[in-house]
Amino acid sequence: MRFSLVAAVAFCFSAATLQAGSYTFETINNPGDTNFNQLLGINNAGTIGGYFGDGSVVPNNGYTWTKAGGFVAENFPGSAQTQVVAINNVGIKPPIGPTVYNTAGFYVDAAGANHGFTNLAGIFNTVDNPATNANPKFNQLLGLNDSNVAVGFYQDSAGNAHGYEVNQTGTTFTAINLPASFNAASVTATGINNGGWISGFYTDTAGNTHGFVDEGGTFKSFDDPNGNGTNTSFFGLNNNGLVAGSFADANGNNGLVYNLVTNTWQTVNDPNQSFTAAFGVSGTFINGINDMGDLVGFYSDGTHVNGMLATPTPEPASLGLLLLGGIFALGASRKRKRSA
Repeated sequence: MRFSLVAAVAFCFSAATLQAGSYTFETINNPGDTNFNQLLGINNAGTIGGYFGDGSVVPNNGYTWTKAGGFVAENFPGSAQTQVVAINNVGIKPPIGPTVYNTAGFYVDAAGANHGFTNLAGIFNTVDNPATNANPKFNQLLGLNDSNVAVGFYQDSAGNAHGYEVNQTGTTFTAINLPASFNAASVTATGINNGGWISGFYTDTAGNTHGFVDEGGTFKSFDDPNGNGTNTSFFGLNNNGLVAGSFADANGNNGLVYNLVTNTWQTVNDPNQSFTAAFGVSGTFINGINDMGDLVGFYSDGTHVNGMLATPTPEPASLGLLLLGGIFALGASRKRKRSA
């Protein structure tokens, strides 16, 4: 029986999807290990990708989750550990059961090497940038758009990260080179939307971490507005001009949502979070965002690391604003430019 291909892509949105005033929070933990869960990606259907297991006491085990169907294991065949990081809106509808969407992430082999992977229409492929010269190899894919274009990074022999974009077949790699003025020593690409805009973070030569967005070849650097400027990371972006990530203040890690349209910044922390570290994690991290503004991530409660889903409640004042449709799709039809 033939499966049908499904994709949900839209570019005209009301500002109700742009900025939320408040969120409803839900903790989601796989029963395989309720001590450590991270939710890392969410698509427009509400299907979430993530993993359980801290990687030491319990190996990383990848999964997807839906409200209706619960947890479905997803691990790269033969891997020692797997993390499902990104999920897009393209999938196959089997005769029975929910749609299975395309994903990307990384896995660890028996020798301890990290490899990027894609799972497209149920077919797993290893994706390693040939420029990597770390020993053992270290590649990770962290973002995937609806054209199945992925972004991620590899580490060199000195341990520095190099961000890249890779095409659907995993054969053409494009380096993401930030402007020289950023003084970037290490670059990690974390998300890509349908217009080809890319989110990520970089560490400068002074050791400070900053978020960045590549808007079709125009790079912008971001630090938290509280003036810390030492640990801001962007982990994902949607097609409506919202970027998700985290920043550090005097207390610890905080989740963030940045609106590229209105240039506004919102702190989003799970109400059950603690700045007391559990398994090396403190506070809240926001890792994924869909076009409705739903957020996924994880937080420490002081003892466990818990998966988090945050659903937005739009502010009434935002309902009168409109986002110009298609603005973030423009880059999809033109050649990308990279800064040297």
